[in-house]
Amino acid sequence: MKNREIAKILYDMAELLELKGENRFKIIAYSKAARAIESLKEDIEDVWRQGELKAIPGVGKAIADKVREYLETGQIQSYQILVAETPPGLTELLQVQGMGPKTVALLHDKLGVTNIDQLEQAALQHRIRRLPRMGATREANILKSIDRYRRRSTRIPLYVAKPIVDQILDYLGQIPGLEHITVAGSFRRGRETVGDIDILATSSSPEAVIGAFVQMPSVEEVLGQGPTKASVIVKETVQVDLRIVDHRSYGTVIQYFTGSKEHNVKLRGLALQRGYSLSEYSLKRVATGEELYFDREEDVYARLGLPYIPPELREDRGEIEAALAGKLPRLVELQDIKGDLHVHSAWSDGLGSLEELASAAQGLGYQYLGLCDHSPSVGIAGGLSEERLQEKIAAVEKFNQGQDGFRMLAGTEVDIKADGSLDYPDRILESCDLVVASIHMAQNQTEREINGRLISAIENEHVDIIAHPTGRLIGRRDPYDVDLQAVLEAARGTGTIMEINAHPNRLDLDDHWSRVAKDMGVPVAINTDSHAPDQLRLMSYGIRVARRGWLEAGEVVNTRPLTDLLPLLDR
Repeated sequence: MKNREIAKILYDMAELLELKGENRFKIIAYSKAARAIESLKEDIEDVWRQGELKAIPGVGKAIADKVREYLETGQIQSYQILVAETPPGLTELLQVQGMGPKTVALLHDKLGVTNIDQLEQAALQHRIRRLPRMGATREANILKSIDRYRRRSTRIPLYVAKPIVDQILDYLGQIPGLEHITVAGSFRRGRETVGDIDILATSSSPEAVIGAFVQMPSVEEVLGQGPTKASVIVKETVQVDLRIVDHRSYGTVIQYFTGSKEHNVKLRGLALQRGYSLSEYSLKRVATGEELYFDREEDVYARLGLPYIPPELREDRGEIEAALAGKLPRLVELQDIKGDLHVHSAWSDGLGSLEELASAAQGLGYQYLGLCDHSPSVGIAGGLSEERLQEKIAAVEKFNQGQDGFRMLAGTEVDIKADGSLDYPDRILESCDLVVASIHMAQNQTEREINGRLISAIENEHVDIIAHPTGRLIGRRDPYDVDLQAVLEAARGTGTIMEINAHPNRLDLDDHWSRVAKDMGVPVAINTDSHAPDQLRLMSYGIRVARRGWLEAGEVVNTRPLTDLLPLLDR
């Protein structure tokens, strides 16, 4: 939790410094340090106690001092000064799609805009369009973004919920008398956002477990407490409910609280057809009133004549019908993955060397890793010139000479420019083992323009994968205007691979479009878009998306061994 807290402050400092027009390299330094701390495997407090803060990539003396100050006092004075000097509404403006620090600074300096209401008024009065680099279209897009921001869900991203859940489970796991514990609800189903967190447990000492739960260090408010149930508010203003249930009903309780509501309604209807009444406590024979209890979820489904339905499928999207017909997919699992095809290194904006990335990949049992650093247009991310890319390719070739059973693929994440052309010429792309194409700039274009750019890249014979196809950032940036059906049809025609980007900020393609791709026969890769070696472990988030999209291992290209993958990339 401390790692995330410090990383968030450093990210915030980078944005506040950019709002003030500070030196670009100073801004990049804070962002890079934030990424490094965010991806640390170790607890930042342990690193600090060992005197190793400056050993973290990107953390120099100045930032190390700030980290130390936070760990000793709970705050960073220079951050507090930055916040105090910045009108409070400006930081909220950064949460509105399309409002980067430079745009916010421009609107503040020229129009005196300090909050969202003033931004809306400036747009409605057509004052924004008169500013440099703005115009009527940008002004209209700002109004749309304000509306989206105000309608934004109060649910939290899965990646925010997961460390909270892990911390609670670790804490409760040390309490004597705890027997079984499971997180249910949308978290267990792997949805990309989570509402309240429901935890179910069995215990021989329920009151002791409840007492420990409400006294956890992370608890900010106790909403209610009884002998077998309690509700609390923890960091991130998340409500967590804990229920201690009867062991004999554990299976039905887990099934009920995992949901979804729509899945449960369909399942109860099936139970009635078969002479049962299903509740969270038992399965009752309607004819006799006899109650059947199940301590395992699998046995609930089996009694109703169904194979076990994985939680990720329980959304009433045909899973019960498929189960009845014996056509449930054998969903892809994390251990099926043989490699990651979209990873960044220290050659551009990543933090890992070839050796460090390879070591992390081999630690996960991978056979290959696709090194896809940025192209020149993404300058702030250290995009590689043609000469630097060729140097990297040579370095990868040299590295591979000393490898046995593992191969680094020398690739690129080439930008699809606003006019639809690619950021490298074909003769350069041809020299790469792997070409991932994506959009980073000019995301406010029309659907026709965005579609044209993506399809143009798909039709380029050297492009293997389209990365994060909608450009969204969960809770921060909506997808750009794109007709994904048309894009997927183009990809099917060329055999181009579509990416499920496993980075928890993206999860793009989402589960709906992943299933559409599956049904259309479009090949899919699950990639982490890692910018540090430890981020390779983010693959589990992409696996959840793929499972919710009904994907099997054979439909994910990076479940293939290297010998089967290479012919596909050489199409």
